[in-house]
Amino acid sequence: MTHRIVSLIASATEIVCALGFERQLVGRSHECDYPPSVAGLPACSASKVAIGAASRDIDDQVRGIVADGLSVYRVDSAILDGLAPTVIVTQTQCEVCAVSLKDVEAAVCELVGSRPRVVSLEPMSLGDIWNDIRAVAAALGDLLRGDDLVARLVDRLAAVRAAARSAPTRPSLACIEWIDPLMSAGNWTPELVERAGGVDPFGEAGKHSGYLRIDDLAAADPEVVVIAPCGFDIERSRREMTPLATHPVWRQLSAVRAGRVAIADGNQYFNRPGPRVVETAEILAEILHPERCDFGHRGRGWIPWANDGGD
Repeated sequence: MTHRIVSLIASATEIVCALGFERQLVGRSHECDYPPSVAGLPACSASKVAIGAASRDIDDQVRGIVADGLSVYRVDSAILDGLAPTVIVTQTQCEVCAVSLKDVEAAVCELVGSRPRVVSLEPMSLGDIWNDIRAVAAALGDLLRGDDLVARLVDRLAAVRAAARSAPTRPSLACIEWIDPLMSAGNWTPELVERAGGVDPFGEAGKHSGYLRIDDLAAADPEVVVIAPCGFDIERSRREMTPLATHPVWRQLSAVRAGRVAIADGNQYFNRPGPRVVETAEILAEILHPERCDFGHRGRGWIPWANDGGD
């Protein structure tokens, strides 16, 4: 059966394509940018947040919108109607990360024609990501493709763990998901840190990311710090580092003094619960165990951070 698929979350777009259904995609969200070939598809959503603002301002905007019970994104029901989708993929995991289920349901109620099936994903852990891949495959009529993709991803993660296992130590690693105010990464990230041969002092697998005081960061004094803000690429994150990098507590951290701070592409890797969580684990392994792990991501997926702001 041929479908007309609209994906309203970047990770779901990657799942659809990894399953081999890219030719059946007819629409995407404004954030869907991988694989690059999807860029030509109509965007069916838009942000209510001024994404060019500073980190603190973005956080204030998001908290204000969510406090009013709204999603930070809007769905264009007219574009959806014109695309006549048979399947729409969205999520309920986080209304800050992607178009919410309630917005999609409201838009679908306005559709006159196609009466699409809505597939809602809710990834909180690696196991949830695997289940979501299978759910998308099942909705598209080929569960075997889902099982095969999950098996390949699990095998690749096992290879990352095996590469890191020979290291003599398991360094502590704090993954920062937002710079100002500070947030530590949760959900699937602690599991990826474990598979990459590290120990996460803050995140708890399967639970949302949480705000973090810099004094708590100092008390844990992680050996490695990875900066991977949600929705930011490496260059944007570098520009946002000033409030953190100029704080006197930051300069006393062991990771900072030892030069073990990295800036990673949070937008493309850390914040997307899809097939590229494997690449995220590889990035973490390279940062944690550079003498044993080299998957080719340095310079693209992450860079070392220097106190002078250079790379």
